[in-house]
Amino acid sequence: MNADEQAIRELVASWMDATKKGDVDTILSLMTEDVVFLMPNQQIMQGLPTFAHAARSQAGPGSPSFDGSNEIQEIQVLGDWAFMWTKLAVTATMPDGQQMQRAGFTMSILKKVDGKWLLARDANLLSPISEPV
Repeated sequence: MNADEQAIRELVASWMDATKKGDVDTILSLMTEDVVFLMPNQQIMQGLPTFAHAARSQAGPGSPSFDGSNEIQEIQVLGDWAFMWTKLAVTATMPDGQQMQRAGFTMSILKKVDGKWLLARDANLLSPISEPV
């Protein structure tokens, strides 16, 4: 595994850890300013400020907690750009204890900015599930 692939794997691990901790600032530090998220049946989420607003509205007391697993299936590095696809499962636990589970695949494009890999584009194909993945 080369240094770029290792750095991308560390970005994913940092993202998952920060998500579990509700650490919005760390998550925001892992994205480009012009980040774009594509999700089924939802509006395109475009730009870091838009993501920051959505993430902060789901953080703090009285907000859901998140847990999940992420299996990287492939990483390809092409200069200062890279893409990867992953198998992702996420559980959101509401303050009342009810859980929502989603699972599926993601396709992500990353960009190296000032020597650091950042998420630039993400197509999230998660769908609701009734059994844990």
